[in-house]
Amino acid sequence: MTESLHNNNHNPGNGLVNGKKREPVVLSCIDGSRHTSAVCDYAAWIALRTGAPLKLLHNIERGNVPAVADLTGSIGLGSQEELLEELTALEQQRSRLMVQQGKLMLQAARERATMTGVEQVETCQRHDNLAESLIELEDSIRVLVLGIRGEEHGDSEQGLGSQLENVVRSLHKPILVVNREFSEPRRIMLAYDGSEAAGKALRMVADSPAFRDISCHLVFVGDPERAETLLAGASAELDAAGLAVTASNLKGNTVEALIAYQQENDIDLTVMGAFSHNRLRDLLMGSITAKMLLKTRQPVLLLR
Repeated sequence: MTESLHNNNHNPGNGLVNGKKREPVVLSCIDGSRHTSAVCDYAAWIALRTGAPLKLLHNIERGNVPAVADLTGSIGLGSQEELLEELTALEQQRSRLMVQQGKLMLQAARERATMTGVEQVETCQRHDNLAESLIELEDSIRVLVLGIRGEEHGDSEQGLGSQLENVVRSLHKPILVVNREFSEPRRIMLAYDGSEAAGKALRMVADSPAFRDISCHLVFVGDPERAETLLAGASAELDAAGLAVTASNLKGNTVEALIAYQQENDIDLTVMGAFSHNRLRDLLMGSITAKMLLKTRQPVLLLR
C-alpha cells in the first residue's frame, strides 16, 4: 500500500512508527526518468546487501501542477467565469492523473524490487519540493539513491539534474547518484584525501556489509609524501575490516586521474566525500564533486 502523506501513525521526520524507532531505510527516488529502473535496481542491491528495508518515493513537485487561480487576473471574471471553471477542472484532472501515474510507477518499481529478493518494500508519494521532502525523511534514511538527471531532462546525457545540487547540499546521509544501467559492483574506488567527508566515506566502506567480498581500490591524488601517510592509515583501517585493498597514489589533475583509474581498473562504483562549499552554484560547478559527476560513467556514492 502506498504510504499516505498524512498517515497519523507515521512521522517521517523522526523515523517513528506507532511511537517506536524504525530501522533506517534505503530510499529510492522514482520519477519516470530514463534512470528510474537502474535507481530501483541499485537501491534493491544495497537493501539486499545490508538487510535494510527499501522505501520507494515518488515526489510530485508543487510547480508541476499549474495554479489556475494565478490566471484569474488576466482572464477576468463575469463573462469569463465559464472558461475559468473549465481550466480549474482541467487542473484538477491533471493533478489526479499525475498522482495516478506516480502510483503506477511505484507499483512497477515495487514489483521489480521484490523480484530481486527484497522482502521489505514500502512506497510513498509526496507533494513537495524534493529536497524539502527528503529533509523531512532524513532521520529515517540509511542511504538515498537517485538518478543523476530527472524526468525533465528526457534522454539527455548532459548536465546534472536540477534537484541534485539541492539534495546533496541538504542531506547528511550517503547519496548514491546513478548514471547508468545496473551492474552489480565487484570493484569499488574510494577517493581519499584525508578530509572529514573522506573519513566518513572510509568508515562507511569499512563498516558496511554492502562492501564485503568486494575489491576496494583506495586512491589519493597529489603529493607522494602526504599520500604515503594517508594511504597507510586508511589501508590499515580497511584491512582490519577484512576488505581486500589496493592502494595507489595518482598524479596529475584530480578528476582526470580518477576517471583514468576507473577505466583502467574496471571500477564499478566510486565512493568519495562530497563538496562542502556554502556558496552558490558557481562554486559547485567548479568543484571536484560536480566534475566527477559530469564526467564519470559509473555511479558515485557521496558522503558529506
